[in-house]
Amino acid sequence: MRGARQAGRRWLTWGATALLLAGCGTGPGPSSQTTGDGSEATTPMPATQPPGGQDELAPFYSQKLQWGACGADVQAPDLAKCTWAQVPIDYAKPDAGTTRLRLLKVSASGKSQGALLVNPGGPGGSAVDYAASADFIVSGQIRRAFDIVGVDPRGVGHSEPLNCVDAARVDQMLGMDPTPDDEAEYNQLEDSAKSFGQACEQKYPKILGHVSTLDAARDMDIVRASLGQEKLTYLGKSYGTFLGATYAGLFPQRVGRLVLDGAIAPDLTNEQMNLGQATGFETATRAYVAACVKDGDCPLGSNLESGMTGLQQFLKKLDSQPLPVQSDPRVKKLTEGWASLGLARAMYDESSWDGLTDALRAAKRGDGTGLFELAKEYADRQDDGTYSGNIMQVITAVNCLDRGSQRKDFAAMQTLGKEFAQEAPTWGPFMVWGSTSCDQWPIKPVDEPHKISADGSAPIVVVGTTRDPATPYEWAQSLATQLQKGHLITFDGDGHTAYMRSNSCVDGAVDAYFLKGTVPADDLKC
Repeated sequence: MRGARQAGRRWLTWGATALLLAGCGTGPGPSSQTTGDGSEATTPMPATQPPGGQDELAPFYSQKLQWGACGADVQAPDLAKCTWAQVPIDYAKPDAGTTRLRLLKVSASGKSQGALLVNPGGPGGSAVDYAASADFIVSGQIRRAFDIVGVDPRGVGHSEPLNCVDAARVDQMLGMDPTPDDEAEYNQLEDSAKSFGQACEQKYPKILGHVSTLDAARDMDIVRASLGQEKLTYLGKSYGTFLGATYAGLFPQRVGRLVLDGAIAPDLTNEQMNLGQATGFETATRAYVAACVKDGDCPLGSNLESGMTGLQQFLKKLDSQPLPVQSDPRVKKLTEGWASLGLARAMYDESSWDGLTDALRAAKRGDGTGLFELAKEYADRQDDGTYSGNIMQVITAVNCLDRGSQRKDFAAMQTLGKEFAQEAPTWGPFMVWGSTSCDQWPIKPVDEPHKISADGSAPIVVVGTTRDPATPYEWAQSLATQLQKGHLITFDGDGHTAYMRSNSCVDGAVDAYFLKGTVPADDLKC
């Protein structure tokens, strides 16, 4: 899901909580005991057993989690504890090998009602790092009531991550021309994708075919059981909504209180997803340019339409005339690829708009450093040229297993690009090529787009933002409609996702659901 990233690329959020209505209580929490070495063990409850007919999974469901210090690999607050969970690599052959999942828990500041699992998106965002910022990602009321638990999905972050190529190669892929002008450039894009897939297959032959969202959702049920929870309580953002919806489709009877913020409709094809994101980013970009013009001295133009045209011309010019970058030990040129990532980063959060305007002013003077710095944030790239996470690599592995893509020749892609450009003149030519990374992926898809109804589940709250660039509002509407017990909260605003982003109406409704089971009013608009 190209661009469907975390709720911004930073965990820092703003918000105010509000009181809402009463409801039923939560399910039972975990049973814990202290071990001889001072660590904490979580004992699974008898009610949390494998799905029917899968007794061979019982050892995974009954494992005891040993919580202790997180170690140097995780930047965690003092109250955080970490552990590992074992899951089968292949659920069809549970005895054919295992992989480890890294978990981090920040204990409730008050009396715990149980664990609230969180996932920031991606695919490839670290839920461990996300949970470590518990004070910023949920309200104070939720912090007091729940242990905040992050589980890095298999192959992600701290869970035996897939790092198929070195940092220099990732730089090369991100800096490539994202809008091929001729068949030779298109072949270069495809050759790069093919060689990347081959590198992944060579380095990770056992697990590469088992990092799908289906696998991650099954893992999440094992984690739920190992935490001693009869039902799953979960906050998923962006791609985390697809993970949560997939879980609900597989295990509807084990759905507790799920909130899916910045939703992805699970029945979207790769092409539909790319077009949806193109129009989403176009809408967000128009909102930014309008604000830029209103503020005065906008480097793009004097009105909205001239500003949008100016931005398109700027990106096109970078294709042949990249700008110098002053700050990096390895990347010396701001290409169209890097600039597009920097622009996309700013669309995730309107608080970045002033910084984007400064970067565009500098670019107009011939300095691409500011836009490259924004692109670095998007890609989790550090000042020394290393990457703090593996999202820019594992995202392809997951997406290609989840929905795959059928290869089109250059002429067909050009035609499709023109169709995209009619809907999204700025972002259509960029997003249309998003499926090429899966055209020649070495592993066949294990799933395909389909509706998820999760019949028999508890109510599931879906949150959509009207000008969300990465997960357009229409996707939230679609998911809420598909789910048998979906309930939509609409946030009229900018940026990616809504909870804990300064809207007390959204925050209050989400908190009331987690704390008391109070289902939001029908079609609540904030």
